[in-house]
Amino acid sequence: MTTTDAFTEPRIEQAWYATGPHPVLPFLLHGTGVGIPHTVVTNDEITADLDTDDAWVRSRTGIRERRFLEDGRSMSDLCADAARHALLTSGVQARDLDAVVVATITPDQPIPSTALMVMEAIGAHGAIPIDLNQAACAGGVLGVLVGAHMLRNPDIRNVLVIGGDVMSRVTDPKDRITRVFFGDAAGAVVLGRDDDTRSGVLGWHMESALSHSVEIPAGGASAPATEETVRRRDHYLKMDGRAVWEKATEALPRSIENAVARAGLTMGDIAHFVVHQANRNIINAAMDRLGVERERAGVTVDWLGNTGAATVFTVLHDVVATRKVKPGDVIVIAGIGAGFICGSLVIRYGRGEL
Repeated sequence: MTTTDAFTEPRIEQAWYATGPHPVLPFLLHGTGVGIPHTVVTNDEITADLDTDDAWVRSRTGIRERRFLEDGRSMSDLCADAARHALLTSGVQARDLDAVVVATITPDQPIPSTALMVMEAIGAHGAIPIDLNQAACAGGVLGVLVGAHMLRNPDIRNVLVIGGDVMSRVTDPKDRITRVFFGDAAGAVVLGRDDDTRSGVLGWHMESALSHSVEIPAGGASAPATEETVRRRDHYLKMDGRAVWEKATEALPRSIENAVARAGLTMGDIAHFVVHQANRNIINAAMDRLGVERERAGVTVDWLGNTGAATVFTVLHDVVATRKVKPGDVIVIAGIGAGFICGSLVIRYGRGEL
């Protein structure tokens, strides 16, 4: 494992301080949506050929089942499903999108652009395509941050941000460490420009440091596909579970603390925590460290598994669709992914003028 001290120390100077209740990155969250495969894979099914069982998976992860994408469908198909759903709930037309941001580590292929594929599928012709391909499970947070910054340009009115991963196709069916944790899904949000709104990002924090604790060793330019890399199964995700636990339970709450402080708020001001769904135990540990009731953090990992860049969007859609979050509420969106990359956004939720 390769790490640096930068990831273990707070770096407050990295984020933009908010002044009072006004957003540093104003936007309206017009709509949310998800793309969920139909195929349900239970713990009993996924552990049939592994040295583990349902009880072990539930106790270590809180996962009881996950979804796998059907044969013949691709990651861009799943992202297009989420995009259409988000557009429907937002009332924004695809032709009115100025940019489409897609975060994934499982693109259909290296080129052409996955964002372009999604734009073509939904009819968002003329939008700016942006692909965030290596932020892993932090891709959703990074995507919203990029989208929010784009809306500072007066020529940008609507940005679609999508996070999606088909983890079933990059996890080794013979590897207990990775196979039981992950599932497939996509999620999306439509962000809209409104300079007069009090909604948007009130404060944010990002930090990163190189680590190979989670990686796909082969398939890139340094290790192209060969018979040997295939034999070693190096095209599958490799993960040091202990290192992930230690970093996630340390860095995730620290990032949230930094972002909330920079927004000039306290944990008591946060209505809901939308946290990356790595596993239930990591979520609980982060909430405990923050001194926050576990019930204030949304959970989808129990029935979806860890869906990479999609997780924060699946939780966000759930709390919005079920009205657990209301206009004017302040929420935290936080994630950590391979790299490591960790970030948090403090957002005042609004779909219209407050």
